[in-house]
Amino acid sequence: MSQAPRLKDEAKRLAALSEYGIDHGLSDPGLNNLLNLAANVFNVPIVLVSLIEEQRQLLAAGLGISVCETSREASFCAHAILRRKIMVIPDARLDARFKDNPMVTGTPHIRFYAGIPLRTLSGYAIGTLCIIDLKPRRTLSARDEHNMQDLAALVMDRLEMRRLELARNASQVRFENIANTSPDSIICVNDKGIITFWNASAEKMLEYSRAQITGNNIDTIVPKAFIEKFNAVVSDKEALIKGVTVELNVQSRSGALIPVELSVSMWADDFTVSYGAILRDITERRRNEERLFLLAHMDPLTGLANRTLLTSSLEQALKDEPAICVMMVDLDGFKDVNDSLGHARGDEILVSVAKKIQSSVRAGDLVARMGGDEFAVLLPGVSDFKLAAETAERIIQEISQAMIVEEHQINISASVGMVLYPMHGITAQDLLTSADLALYQAKAEGRNCHRFFTREMREIFQAKHAFQLEFIRAYEQSEFEVFYQPQVNLITNEIIGAEALLRWRHPQKGLLGPGAFLAALERGPWAERIGDWVVETACRQAAEWCEAGAKNFRISINLFSAQFRSGTLAQKIEQVLTRTGLDAGSLELEITENIILRYDENMLQPLKVLRDAGIGIAFDDYGTGYASLSMLKNYPVTRLKIDQTFVRAMCDSPPDAAIVRAILYLGKSFGLNVIAEGVETMEQCERLRNKGCEEAQGYLFGHPMMAEDFTQQLRAQMASESR
Repeated sequence: MSQAPRLKDEAKRLAALSEYGIDHGLSDPGLNNLLNLAANVFNVPIVLVSLIEEQRQLLAAGLGISVCETSREASFCAHAILRRKIMVIPDARLDARFKDNPMVTGTPHIRFYAGIPLRTLSGYAIGTLCIIDLKPRRTLSARDEHNMQDLAALVMDRLEMRRLELARNASQVRFENIANTSPDSIICVNDKGIITFWNASAEKMLEYSRAQITGNNIDTIVPKAFIEKFNAVVSDKEALIKGVTVELNVQSRSGALIPVELSVSMWADDFTVSYGAILRDITERRRNEERLFLLAHMDPLTGLANRTLLTSSLEQALKDEPAICVMMVDLDGFKDVNDSLGHARGDEILVSVAKKIQSSVRAGDLVARMGGDEFAVLLPGVSDFKLAAETAERIIQEISQAMIVEEHQINISASVGMVLYPMHGITAQDLLTSADLALYQAKAEGRNCHRFFTREMREIFQAKHAFQLEFIRAYEQSEFEVFYQPQVNLITNEIIGAEALLRWRHPQKGLLGPGAFLAALERGPWAERIGDWVVETACRQAAEWCEAGAKNFRISINLFSAQFRSGTLAQKIEQVLTRTGLDAGSLELEITENIILRYDENMLQPLKVLRDAGIGIAFDDYGTGYASLSMLKNYPVTRLKIDQTFVRAMCDSPPDAAIVRAILYLGKSFGLNVIAEGVETMEQCERLRNKGCEEAQGYLFGHPMMAEDFTQQLRAQMASESR
């Protein structure tokens, strides 16, 4: 772990930091609002205001993390304060300075970091505003950097108010000394209302020089509205103690109205009372806050509200409205259109759909884009099933109208899930979850339709959630097992490998095949861990078989899409091979269409690394979905697996036989091996041989079995070979 060097003027920097008097986390609603704003603008889970002291990093304010401080050596921000601008770490695991950092290797597992120095008026970097993600990200765009600069300025604005507050609570002399260099307009008056102090910023804002103004009564110069506010604050002793601020417009000498934030202090010395007023110009702050608020609450592509604004609007509506309808709208088949036309055209379609939904609802209804091709509609005051259904049908009908995009006629449809408050839920989260469940039901029932939420949908959801809790117990108590199904050479009838298949020995339900639990597992948080366990277990077993004399043996293991999420799949597989001693050429990883259709670098890059290491990559169930031929060209696939549905039907169905022939031809053309699944009869076996298929698996050669039983089959084969 690399330690950041100390600045040459470190003593002066620490002195500047001490002026803010912060030695623990702040309870500042204004700062917390800025952190929430930053989290929404950048879509990150962690945002911090970090102050770098001599020996520690103090988190003055934080979102998404429970730590209050760290050592200075472990701080990313200690490096960031050395920069003039923003420091960005796209992936901390790949950065030599931070890859061994305890906040990278342990909680909170930082991957992406961007920090901008927080500079005092005198130019010293006392800390940073930083955003953190738990997954790698690209570097910031110019727009992102501009937004971070504005947020940092707003944070320093809050901290500067604290510095002045400390000074004015100390003494009038200290207050006036700091006021001389403050960007805020600061005025001091005595108990007679005579101006005794007028700083340079006040000269600039109100356009009166110090010589013109000092010694005059404040009411002869300052606008009447200011005097009224000033007197109101001064007369409120509790407000003076707490430092309460008010907003008003003040008028400069030239007549310009300037929006300011006014706060007042009072000092008593030898029975003499004096007052200090701070006038902070909030023109730029308001502009930045409004712009950042829109950025954080509006979808940049469509101009609709985003998920954050929808949720807050729904929570407000629950307080104000006796009835509400919430709709979730999802486009059917949009991914295929997006993939075929490109993301630019896909964005045009989303913009068009946004307009269509808006045109289908009332003026006061809120339409939001939840992300991707999912939208939501909030209809306050709607309690009638019929009215809600009519609105949903209008949305579906409008979206289904053909669109012309660059001379292409595009036809898409939409599914809608709906809930009514208070019938279907009383909290925002309940309603949104229930609307999602209704949407899922509409998708399951054929799409291009709407469905209302029902109690049965929640019961099904809760049953699946209970399954997720069972996975934790099953993993910890070793209820999962790996079974092995033989793969044979059709020419020699010898076992040449095995497919590793996950089974669950459930304490009440007995031995469960993947059909009973795999869909729930893949959607939950345990898929990656259990998938990694299968890889480790199967590789260790295969290494034992190879060590025992199994020649040219290959173990095939199915991957979950969740195993690609962390970006470490290739490294983990290579480590497993090192630990188990299995040769890379004896391992084959199977990927299904739901993985291969996610054509991005998170999927492609690790597969290329693994293929280059000599590991086989098989495309499972080929021919059953929509994977294009270009996928075979672009992905590092080494084997195609003919789906069992074609194998079982090919003896009686000419179309299925033709598909089998086509896949075998594709394999030969692309230089790929081919294996047939689901072989159950000698007739199927003979047909495959005649078509040129050399490898197969299925019940004809053996059911999936425990490792002990598979070992017996292998021993029998090896004994036969030795005779």
